[in-house]
Amino acid sequence: MIAIIDYGAGNIFSVKNALDYLGLESRLVSDKESVKAADAVILPGVGAFPAAMKKLEATGLVDTIKEEAARKPFLGICLGMQLIFEKGYEFEECDGLGLIGGSVRKMEEPDLIIPHMGWNKLEKLNSCPLLENVGENEYVYFVHSYKAHCEDKDIAAYVEYGGRVPALVYDGKYVYGAQFHPEKSGETGLKILRSFGELI
Repeated sequence: MIAIIDYGAGNIFSVKNALDYLGLESRLVSDKESVKAADAVILPGVGAFPAAMKKLEATGLVDTIKEEAARKPFLGICLGMQLIFEKGYEFEECDGLGLIGGSVRKMEEPDLIIPHMGWNKLEKLNSCPLLENVGENEYVYFVHSYKAHCEDKDIAAYVEYGGRVPALVYDGKYVYGAQFHPEKSGETGLKILRSFGELI
């Protein structure tokens, strides 16, 4: 079973619907016991980094997430992906979950429309189980104004938008993060979610 963490800051129902479509068992959860009992965990998210972290802390799940992400597949989506880094700088400096080294900062490339919204082509950088069934000319859907700054070794795929924007990160063990919305990215997104489900 895949636990989708419901902490009041997530686009949870579209993620649940995509997993249902794929025949992957999932539940919306907000308690420690359910997260611990799950075979894999998804942390969705929309909105601002500090507000989302406060909501997550209010659930009492932060330590549980850190523990479970060290032993089972964990996927952060959109803002949920940003929260897996050490720091965020949206409105104020804010500690993240620290599952992958790096920070999240505003996209300020000149002459670009921010937020980065729409479809963009994935460019693979490092091997990653979630990309095994994804080809070389596939597009995914983004809506974001902040991007991750991390080491190249943790970037599985990126897109070009005024420079390299990490699109899918992977710690080489259990932690994955998608800046795009796989649940809104058509067949390519479904391939990625299916591959995540196959990790169980």
